[in-house]
Amino acid sequence: MNQFPKKIVAIHAHPDDTEIFSAGTMALMKSKGYELAIVTMSPGGLGGIGSTERETIATRKREAAEAAAMLGAKYYCLEGRDGYIYDTEALRIRVTEILRLERAGIVMTHLPWDYHSDHRTTCQIVETAAMVATLPNVPCNVRPLDITPLLYHSAPLGSTDPIRGKLIQPQFFVDIGSVMDMKMNMLGLHQSQIELMRVMHKMEDFFGEMRKQNRQFGALAGCEYAEAFWQHLGGGFQKDPVLQDALSEFIIEPKDVAVETLT
Repeated sequence: MNQFPKKIVAIHAHPDDTEIFSAGTMALMKSKGYELAIVTMSPGGLGGIGSTERETIATRKREAAEAAAMLGAKYYCLEGRDGYIYDTEALRIRVTEILRLERAGIVMTHLPWDYHSDHRTTCQIVETAAMVATLPNVPCNVRPLDITPLLYHSAPLGSTDPIRGKLIQPQFFVDIGSVMDMKMNMLGLHQSQIELMRVMHKMEDFFGEMRKQNRQFGALAGCEYAEAFWQHLGGGFQKDPVLQDALSEFIIEPKDVAVETLT
């Protein structure tokens, strides 16, 4: 098996995305000796109700940094504009630079068919940046990685197809029952999102709904709480199941289920 650095870089579109989709798994990997970094493409300036974009940016960056610190992770914000994240050469290079700076062995990001356009764009940027992270001709002043990092995709909200609303079966679940309190404590720092989720998604209990999603994943996996993942197995990436092997006692293969949605 190839040797990958014990460093994970989670790159999602907005503050609170990493907490919602993969913080439990990252906490488990931390206990296995992995170093962590959390990156957001945007500070999430549109995600404020009753505050200006500038005020919201300051609040959300503070919340994200505090949540990352709780996990013992570094935090980076790439300052893209919330709702208007574009796939640009500059952003691809910047993400590659961070992956190199952190000497990433594992990268986490959104699925390419996520419901949110910012999430889909982030996935495209991250996939490309990770794929070329070993190449010396990338116009980046940080030393190339020795091996292309492994790429994992986290579940979209509800883990359903955004067009048909049907369950997307993950490659595997991670049992996060032992770290669920840590995950919820991290998410609970994003107080600015309570009103936003009520207005945008009609969620009267944002944190309760996020806990419910992990409980629903758990029901499908046969445990109390779970997160869902897909490993990118396409060309350009190694296929080593490093995360699965590191968390072997927490990994659950999906079962055949008749459920089509997580409602």
